[in-house]
Amino acid sequence: QVQLVESGGGLVQAGGSLRLSCAASGGTFSRYAMGWFRQAPGKEREFVAAISRIVGDTYYANSVKGRFTISRDNAKNTLYLQMNSLKPEDTAVYSCAAAWTTERSTLMSRAREYPYWGQGTQVTVSS
Repeated sequence: QVQLVESGGGLVQAGGSLRLSCAASGGTFSRYAMGWFRQAPGKEREFVAAISRIVGDTYYANSVKGRFTISRDNAKNTLYLQMNSLKPEDTAVYSCAAAWTTERSTLMSRAREYPYWGQGTQVTVSS
């Protein structure tokens, strides 16, 4: 069973950048499709980005496409989310999620597809 720990959140001005990391342990990282989700106060959790376990295919929510980049380093057991051109509406708790799969190129965008979650890291974008 994989454990996930996010880091890299913080306070940034609009237009700025942050890079989130998600360190995985307790499992073979390359066996997991990965995703990032976020939840703002009073709102439902929403999908941000996903990446397949081997091929590196990616998929983004329309709200972040062109500004955010998801990537992974299987040798370091780490998932990343590079966030550029941040907007106040990006303010949320960001969580990484993992789903074991045998498929090399599977992408998952629904929270219920991911059984493993990190505790989240706060991102606040000031205007």
